[in-house]
Amino acid sequence: MQLSVETQHIAHFDAMPPAWRGAVVAIGNFDGVHSGHQAVLKAAEAEAEHLGVLCIVMTFEPHPRTFFAPAKPVFRLTPATLKASLIAALDLNGTLVMTFDRDLAGMEAEDFVTKILLEKLAARHVVTGYDFHFGHNRRGTPNFLQESGLMHGFGVTVVAEHGDEGGAVSSSRIRQALGEGDIDHANSLLGWSWSVSSTVVQGDKRGRDLGYPTANMALLPDTTLRHGIYAVRFARANGEVSGEVHDGVANFGHRPTFDNGRPLLESFLFDFDGDLYGETALVSLVGWIRPEEAFASPQALIAQMDRDSAAARVLLAKTPPTPIDRKLVELWPAVLAETRNLAL
Repeated sequence: MQLSVETQHIAHFDAMPPAWRGAVVAIGNFDGVHSGHQAVLKAAEAEAEHLGVLCIVMTFEPHPRTFFAPAKPVFRLTPATLKASLIAALDLNGTLVMTFDRDLAGMEAEDFVTKILLEKLAARHVVTGYDFHFGHNRRGTPNFLQESGLMHGFGVTVVAEHGDEGGAVSSSRIRQALGEGDIDHANSLLGWSWSVSSTVVQGDKRGRDLGYPTANMALLPDTTLRHGIYAVRFARANGEVSGEVHDGVANFGHRPTFDNGRPLLESFLFDFDGDLYGETALVSLVGWIRPEEAFASPQALIAQMDRDSAAARVLLAKTPPTPIDRKLVELWPAVLAETRNLAL
């Protein structure tokens, strides 16, 4: 949208920019911002364009499933920063983060409408997916929301199921695909290349001795990505090189040839020589190469890494970034800078 508005990509509810009142509001968790979610967001953007108002997204942190079962946290496809970056890449005006706590979980559906949508947001129009529920005991159904809109004078759009031959596109299907190492299927459901963001940490520097120095990143503990070798693109968010992208090959796993240590994502960047320690990086998984395995010697591992690198170059050459991938790399550093001050 081309409305004049001060750029702000993400905000907590208690620090919402005043300009976001009176907007079209797309509501949901949107973990993954996958093609089904994108259908909801496109409907919201179209309605905002029609009304001549802003379009914002209301989402929730932590994930409600993690709140209700903290001992079994859900594998997050898109933590808050990445989610907001994708929403910005889709040209919406901002992401409003509601803290999902005991008070919100216990709020009656009627109160959510009157106290949040009307009093706090002055929502002009609300857009949700067909399966969105809210309020205590999930009493806030899509039908309830539509009836509330008629009662209180705001518009409501409920977007129908978006699916393929495998059924409705869902975050659960994408998590399953990633757990199986089926990155092609996961990315096709997403509509962008699944990515992770973390700080590069020091490892044991064994890769340097092997001729394959790596940028090592610890992923969230709930990550159930299959251990193995992937073709990747590695974007940086560091001063003058922010947004710089390098092709590479990465291992996610325990390094069974050596120590079976904690899981790390270890990325080797092609045609790159530099120090990345302490930088925050965005690594996009483009293709699956093989499972992680143990080798009889370092020499056997090096020979396999040579083959893996050649395979990754082929995969990357034939898989260009999607439009969302390109816009994500462009906007992610700015959203990252905002979230550093938001405790997200």
